[in-house]
Amino acid sequence: MSQPNPFTPAFGTAPAILAGRDALLQEMHGALEQGRGNPNLSSILIGARGTGKTVCLSYISEDAEENGWVAVSTSAIPGMLEDLYEQVLRKARGFIKTHEGVRLTSLGIGPVSAGWEHGGRQASNWRTRMSDVLDDLGDRDVGLLMTIDEVDASLDEMIALASVYQHFVREGRKVALVMAGLPGNVSALLSNKSVSFLRRAQQHRLARISDADVADAMRRTIESAGKAIDERALSACIEAVDGFPYMLQLVGFRSWQAAQGDARISLAAARHGIAGARRDFESHVLASTYRELSPTDLLFVEAMLPDKRESRLADIARRMGVTSRYASSYRARLQSAGVIDELARGIVCFSLPGFADYVASRMPDE
Repeated sequence: MSQPNPFTPAFGTAPAILAGRDALLQEMHGALEQGRGNPNLSSILIGARGTGKTVCLSYISEDAEENGWVAVSTSAIPGMLEDLYEQVLRKARGFIKTHEGVRLTSLGIGPVSAGWEHGGRQASNWRTRMSDVLDDLGDRDVGLLMTIDEVDASLDEMIALASVYQHFVREGRKVALVMAGLPGNVSALLSNKSVSFLRRAQQHRLARISDADVADAMRRTIESAGKAIDERALSACIEAVDGFPYMLQLVGFRSWQAAQGDARISLAAARHGIAGARRDFESHVLASTYRELSPTDLLFVEAMLPDKRESRLADIARRMGVTSRYASSYRARLQSAGVIDELARGIVCFSLPGFADYVASRMPDE
């Protein structure tokens, strides 16, 4: 019987060993232990596609539940407020009272299939219903953590949630809100005047992880599942991952598959796995990122290609035939979209491994 593959590149599945995010998780653990007053209870995780935002939310939620909190999660989509409310009712049923005038009229499978009837008066709004639940949780000193993935400032419910959460904090309730999103979407949310208080939330930027963390996570994941990996194979995998969490899972998964039936992952198996992982990453991440570029975005990106790793903004502007000030506006756009990172003032690089080669392969032959 073949050994189960321990790597988890599938969407929504958390890896057994999370690489390079120990500091973040420790900060959040401390906040959950301390409770009210810790600034990390209001946090925003910011990162490009594939940097592990969703996985970090899962780890934080699990830690909260282990510390006696009720943790509920959703994405920024229509219906998110009712989704959160009904998740709270389901998860906190042992802590909350049956409020007079509220009757369950239907119940199906899933968190969004419960119907509620408010008798004797008009149905209360979301803030009032959540306040009732928080009163009951507060009687037992139980906190409520809400995690929101893929923040979207254009969604009215997203703004409503953030506004109501602010009132919960002011009322001294034991609540936490941890959100995650792409840099541009988070920037748009923080620019909304209705939720300007979110600018004081802790911002955690999920950058590349170190080669040492990649090596440690990959080796431990492989060995904990009953295999070993050759040193040259591990070095090849580290180089291919390039500090990107999602790529770590892809490379590990494909390399493990290539070594099925063997006790060790050889260099040959790793190379085979790396090739497959690059194809996966191209179709899952690079292609969608490329399609979202405007013509001028693409000119900026193409002007970075002659440089090996880092590009000076002055050189990019010269190649584009524009002023540095004009180029700076597109640098900001691409940085907000998670396409590039600013390493230092006037110095940028690509955020996504392999994106330079992907763009170059799509340029017309001269």
